[in-house]
Amino acid sequence: MKFASAIVAGFALLGSAMTAHAADSLKAGTFDPPRLAPDFLLQGSNGKPVRISDFRGKVVVLGFGFTSCAEVCPTTLAVLAAARKKLGPAGADVQIVYVTVDPERDTAEHMKKYLATFDATIVGGTGTQEALAKVRKDYGIQAEKKTYGNNYLYAHSSYTLLIDREGRIRALMPYGHSPEDYAHDLRILSGG
Repeated sequence: MKFASAIVAGFALLGSAMTAHAADSLKAGTFDPPRLAPDFLLQGSNGKPVRISDFRGKVVVLGFGFTSCAEVCPTTLAVLAAARKKLGPAGADVQIVYVTVDPERDTAEHMKKYLATFDATIVGGTGTQEALAKVRKDYGIQAEKKTYGNNYLYAHSSYTLLIDREGRIRALMPYGHSPEDYAHDLRILSGG
């Protein structure tokens, strides 16, 4: 119950009212009004510093997770890769950014190898616990470490955020949507 309450509080941090279907007919819940995506500076899986502002001019799908996740994260990444592929050449205008909630295991190099198994263009972000906690707070993402014997997992927010070419958070896509739903919304946000 504590985690569920934290997720609800996370939504409130986003600071915008969501509507299920706005005039632009997105399948994701939209933010009205949209707000500028908070910038961050993390270590990128591409070997460079990564900022959300680096991708202005592209539509960004921002997700959070960890490479040791057994089900939700790989499913999300597979869906995102399939959606980008469905866009054909227009997929070049879409950037998927995946920020880890597990910096202990998710080094930039490890993320690069893992993310490439889905789509080599996905950029991962990692950093210190403090830097990642600030990014999560800025985006209303909850993450809680759960220890099981000598191992651990994270319970975390599983939605993705859709950011337009101007760097504004336009929509939140809950976990479980299809590649077709993502492709539909990404086409609208891309202007085509």
